[in-house]
Amino acid sequence: MLLASLSFAFMGGFAKVVSQVLPPVEVTFFRNIFGVVLVGLAIWKVPLKQKGGRPFLLLFRGSMGFAALLAYFYLMAHIPLGEAVTYNKTSPIFVAIFAYVFLKEKLHRSALFAIAIGFIGIVLVAQPQGGSLDKYAILGIFSGIGAALAYTSIRELREYYDTRAIVMSFMAVGTIAPLILMLATPYVNVSEEFDWMFAEFVMPVGVEWGYVTAVGIFATISQLLMTKAYELTKAGIVGTISYSNIVFAVVIGVMLGDPIPDFWTVLGIILVIMSGLIVAFAKK
Repeated sequence: MLLASLSFAFMGGFAKVVSQVLPPVEVTFFRNIFGVVLVGLAIWKVPLKQKGGRPFLLLFRGSMGFAALLAYFYLMAHIPLGEAVTYNKTSPIFVAIFAYVFLKEKLHRSALFAIAIGFIGIVLVAQPQGGSLDKYAILGIFSGIGAALAYTSIRELREYYDTRAIVMSFMAVGTIAPLILMLATPYVNVSEEFDWMFAEFVMPVGVEWGYVTAVGIFATISQLLMTKAYELTKAGIVGTISYSNIVFAVVIGVMLGDPIPDFWTVLGIILVIMSGLIVAFAKK
């Protein structure tokens, strides 16, 4: 899991660099097309074994995962890498809420405490000016909510679909939707609030091809290592170690020119990590 977190942080670093010249929606496309090829080969080699029956929920999972990832890549291009990763790692807080609302799972007292300190942590990281959140904070929270909705839907989908089909739903939507958005961009008037979704395709040149390839490779390596980690030991232990991703991201971000986080940002990051760990251990 440590290697998976390091690989994920490297993916973020390459995504941050290449997003300075390529739009985030295009980076999202390249990040997912590697997964489509690999998962497609796995399905071709060993056919799916599933009963199916929930296509709209499968599409919902893919759409939420794609939207969260797109917001995440946009954030990496505009705010410090460690803060972008922290927003993304708020998903366990929202998973606890959505599992209670939609799946009728019990919400332990410790989970309620975790949700409270998690939201305090989000506020400290966002540091709203004049009592309002800026665009990046809103997109950061959205990336956590979108990822949480995707994860929550997986709990229902795993009863009906092969794991590879669930993963493919995310990768396929994350490949097709960016293409549609980029093709539609010349024909729509996009306000500044939605520039994270729409952008024209920019052909990578020279070293940029290496960057987008690295994004796809490190993302795939991270997924494989994380999956293996969850196979080998308890989910609580793996989930705990996964938060090392934030530390790696802060270090890589500073190396790429991000400012060193101030005291309140660091405190917010610590509270977000604590809330995620408490939620994990509340489920034992």
